[in-house]
Amino acid sequence: MKVSDYLVSFMIEKKITDVFGYPGGMVTHLLDSLSKEKDKINAHICYHEQAAAFAACGYAQTSLKPGVSYATSGPGVTNLVTGIANAYYDSTPVIFITGQVNTYEGKGDLPLRQKGFQEMDVVSMVEGITKYCVQVNHANEIKYHLEKAYALALDGRNGPVLLDIPMDIQRTEIDPSTLKGYSRPSQESCDATHIAKTIYEALSKSKRPCIIAGAGVNASGMGQQFAMWVNKVKIPVVSSMPAVDVLPASPYYYGFIGAYGLRHANFIVAKSDLIISVGSRLGTRQTGANTGNFATNAKLLRVDIDAKEFSRKVKESEDDFLVDLKNLLPKLIDEDCATNFSPWLHVCEEIKAKLVNMDEQQANLAIRQLSSWISADSVVTTDVGQNQVWVAQSFVNNGQRMLFSSGHGAMGYSLPAAIGAYYGSGGKKVFSFCGDGGFQMNIQELQFLAREGIAVKVILLNNHALGMIRHFQEMYFDSNYMHTKQQGGYTVPDFGAVSTAYGIPYAKAESLAQLDTVKPLIESSGPAVIELAFKNDTYVFPKLAMGKLNHDQEPELDRALFDYLSNL
Repeated sequence: MKVSDYLVSFMIEKKITDVFGYPGGMVTHLLDSLSKEKDKINAHICYHEQAAAFAACGYAQTSLKPGVSYATSGPGVTNLVTGIANAYYDSTPVIFITGQVNTYEGKGDLPLRQKGFQEMDVVSMVEGITKYCVQVNHANEIKYHLEKAYALALDGRNGPVLLDIPMDIQRTEIDPSTLKGYSRPSQESCDATHIAKTIYEALSKSKRPCIIAGAGVNASGMGQQFAMWVNKVKIPVVSSMPAVDVLPASPYYYGFIGAYGLRHANFIVAKSDLIISVGSRLGTRQTGANTGNFATNAKLLRVDIDAKEFSRKVKESEDDFLVDLKNLLPKLIDEDCATNFSPWLHVCEEIKAKLVNMDEQQANLAIRQLSSWISADSVVTTDVGQNQVWVAQSFVNNGQRMLFSSGHGAMGYSLPAAIGAYYGSGGKKVFSFCGDGGFQMNIQELQFLAREGIAVKVILLNNHALGMIRHFQEMYFDSNYMHTKQQGGYTVPDFGAVSTAYGIPYAKAESLAQLDTVKPLIESSGPAVIELAFKNDTYVFPKLAMGKLNHDQEPELDRALFDYLSNL
């Protein structure tokens, strides 16, 4: 078979059902091979390579299998780079396959910028944002490189890999039975039992423990086991923003923490005497740039699968545990636990009762209402900006999987990720929350929705501005709205006309009172664009205050209430 045929047969063997890409001269053999197996694997054309990369991310996040995205050489590859970075920083396993000019057209060691048309050194460009990347210059090495890439995408902390394959290699005939494969080296196993006992020993000495859950919980496929452990120990849980779906409808979950986190969640962390961080890298969005203001009264236990994360100390006296949650959580579930934290839970409930929803804006209220109409077996994606924070703050999660571009923070993520999530989840309804800025970055993927008729609903929160940056300009630049509002040069189109041009049903609400008018499209079976238009400037509150403790957010809390809660 051709090398390109072998690539496709490998994907099928690994039960990858859908791949995403854009045609180009250097991937025509791959396209031909995909076409031959279209009854076993679906190749979807997106309308921009960046969108194809994001779609592969969404597929991987929902299926827990590697996503696959392909593009041709040169500009096809460069358009993938943002999606590759997104997969890298969010620990998402994606296999990127890029076409390259024929080996005899490549510049090799010549000191040229370029020899072949659209030739580009892909490997040098992406080696810093992949777990493995290689140009395959010998057809008989395809099995080794493909098996190694697949294994590394899933080993340890997940992430993207890339195979750059010249066109003449793709068309070379090979005998798979003669090819050398990749042997995964044996890996040291940690003593998960000892780590579990250490955690329980710390709990036995604690009066106010708290768990911080990160996106690694769901990425590990151990969300159900995590919930079982929490229900056993009965400890308050907070999360990073991308893990807001980690404990749907749980009485022990108190929301996400950090710069734009919920006041009561940040207060709970501040009042804890023990923090157990599970699957979170505890980035500066969670801890603040000054980590001295984070969990000032607590001992910190960090559980992570990536030893490199421990090179950045959050607390000098922290205890770090390198372990896979697949190994640790069963041990935590099995260990005896005789602790009772009911008094502490009562304190957490009082803090929540005093602070919950006090910063709500119109957008928060709209999202809370919309979430009540979105079925529990749906998937939700968000873009980046105010829309993302509003969803994290106010979407009432009853089981919906929620996907974010968190570490890379890539605008334009939501719609194509929703497309990938639709296929990765086996055809569940997907609700793509976007701002008017991010939506326009991959708006062309509306044609994908129109072409396939899939149940992806775009919920467009249109404030006619780049709201997050507009707020910064208001705070720090004397309201000089350069490029963020109409008077600064930023405009938006008539989204109803755009939706009509693509042949997609559209509805618009300009107030909370009009929300009921969009409910039929929420509940419909096909694609839709639902616009929520805001007439006034929008804000995200609360937010981290410069130089203050993490739980002393802006707008400043009434001092009497702040002191009361601090002394509970």
